[in-house]
Amino acid sequence: MTAPGRRRPAHVLANAPFRRLWTAMSVCSLGDWLNILALTALAGNLMRDDYRVQSLAIGGVFVAKMLPAILLGPLAGVFADRFDRRLTMFAADLARFAIVLSIPFVHSYQWVIIATILVECINLFWVPAKDATVPNLVPKEQLESANQLNLLVTYGTAPIAAMLFAALSVVGDLATSTVPFLSGRDGTGLALIVNACAYLVSAFLIFTLRSIPKRDGAISTPSVLKQVIEGWRYVSGHRMVRGLIIGMLGAFAAGGAVVGVAKIYVGALGGGDAAYGVVFGAVFVGMALGMFFGPRLLRQLSRRRLFGLAITVAGLVLVTIALVHNLPIVVMLTVVLGACAGIAWIIGYTLIGLEVEDGLRGRTFSFLQSTARVTLLLVVAVANPVAAIFGVHVLELGEFAYQFDGSNLVLVIGGVLATAVGILALRHMDDRKGVPFTADLIAAVRGERLGTEPAEHVPGLFVAFEGGEGSGKTTQSRLIAIWLRDQGYDVVQTREPGSTKVGMRLRAILLDAAEAGLSARAEALLYAADRAEHVEKVIRPALYRGALVVTDRYVDSSLAYQGAGRALDPEDVSKINAWATGGLVPHLTVLIDTPPQVGLTRLGGAADRIEAEPLEFHERVRKEFRALAAAAPERYLVVDGTLPPEVITRQIQDRIHEILPDPVPRESEDATGTMPAIRD
Repeated sequence: MTAPGRRRPAHVLANAPFRRLWTAMSVCSLGDWLNILALTALAGNLMRDDYRVQSLAIGGVFVAKMLPAILLGPLAGVFADRFDRRLTMFAADLARFAIVLSIPFVHSYQWVIIATILVECINLFWVPAKDATVPNLVPKEQLESANQLNLLVTYGTAPIAAMLFAALSVVGDLATSTVPFLSGRDGTGLALIVNACAYLVSAFLIFTLRSIPKRDGAISTPSVLKQVIEGWRYVSGHRMVRGLIIGMLGAFAAGGAVVGVAKIYVGALGGGDAAYGVVFGAVFVGMALGMFFGPRLLRQLSRRRLFGLAITVAGLVLVTIALVHNLPIVVMLTVVLGACAGIAWIIGYTLIGLEVEDGLRGRTFSFLQSTARVTLLLVVAVANPVAAIFGVHVLELGEFAYQFDGSNLVLVIGGVLATAVGILALRHMDDRKGVPFTADLIAAVRGERLGTEPAEHVPGLFVAFEGGEGSGKTTQSRLIAIWLRDQGYDVVQTREPGSTKVGMRLRAILLDAAEAGLSARAEALLYAADRAEHVEKVIRPALYRGALVVTDRYVDSSLAYQGAGRALDPEDVSKINAWATGGLVPHLTVLIDTPPQVGLTRLGGAADRIEAEPLEFHERVRKEFRALAAAAPERYLVVDGTLPPEVITRQIQDRIHEILPDPVPRESEDATGTMPAIRD
């Protein structure tokens, strides 16, 4: 819901040049996925007479597709600014069209490998030119939306391509069996022709895209191996991020095993190319469902626990897929597998975004993506030779015969690996130690959070503002309180510590720089004492009369400052504050997330006892705030504190609009005895 009086900015697709480029990207992505399916299917069909040779042939296609990007990627980025980008993309599309179109006519495995390498080398010119063009076609404030749309078509076209491939395979097989001059040809030829036409359509769209600006400076793309080595230096020292990345890579490795042997596995189940396309598409349909519903699933379960659970379940499902010899059941289980992978991926990406500092976040994601590519290459390269070496074995028990071949073995290994990684992730990054996992999961299924009292129901609305020193939370809480009053609400603006007579004395002790010798436990207890008085005298009475309470700091500040900053046991800090507040929880917590090195420079005057702490202290505080928000995303709004104040205010207004009650008539404020706002 948008606040009254504000115009919505035009959607990024209203930008005609970007819309044309995005359409070309969509067509190309569809063609790329068709290319993967058609080439692996063709390679398997060309070598279908021998199980071992077929396995190696399909693995060779995957290696040929990924090797150029890993070895030659750093060189290709330079060309995006050496030559005209539009002509580079246009020429690349025409070249891809010609090469892909030739594959069904040459119809040999050797040419499949050569053509695959050539197409991937050409992609190394097209992709950097496209990436360099996007920032010059859209305003800076719309660049994030443009990148999201790019990711949408990159992965969203996969299930479309899979369904299209399945349909084209059926038509192609029908044509080769009924049309005399096509007899003996492969049914995948039609899919490759459509794939080539997709590149031709993209070439036309790019050719009609005029006036692409040229950015100053060349694109510098380090090698994948260099990104992996440098990235590990940044993440190896962070236990939680290390656990996330290991978990995501484990899931990626398991997925790579599925991708590598899917064609021969589906063939062993009696399915053809159409069935291969359906299974391939089922993975991405499941991933889309997992990414969409994942953040909404089991809201009361810790996100870290859900991350490990999703990977563990994915591993168990993969083992089941390997052992079940029924194609319809395999398709349904593959959707479940993809959903688990999608849940783990979206949670992992979210948690990394919250845990990693701004200056390292880009390199961390680059490390993850680069390592994922290397992992996928290694797994696909190894999976098919393992399947080929193992061969086909049949277990006969009387009249019952059970076939277990190399593809089954690879899937079992991948499933066991994913299960082990999931369990390791659960143990490595569990944020609710001491709370039994099974009981916690059952409670989450019921919509409850184990170990906490049910949320207190009050007539009013309770909003807390949190953040580090200089984050801007005090300013924003004041602006929101004014905005709410202007709409006719009874508003109580307050703060911690110091909102009561007792609290003012406690505030003087807690923030006095002369009290440097105050112990961490004493500090935690004094903050809890102030909060108990604050809730009893200010917050709860206001809520019970139906007022809107806006507080500058609440329980999360103790969890962050005393729990993480002072390194006290978070469970102890949580219990003390739960008792002090009687279990009162805000309806919404707004976290103004500002890097300490930015926030501390905003402070004026002499630093108080907390502000004077070293940067490492404030870094720990910020990480804990972000972890708290990630553990209960439905109750938090995390706002980038480096944005302009008016942008931050609009984002907060939009979120609060969703939970506001019906306005209280302005004249009722006098009758309710609204407390005066506290000005900082």
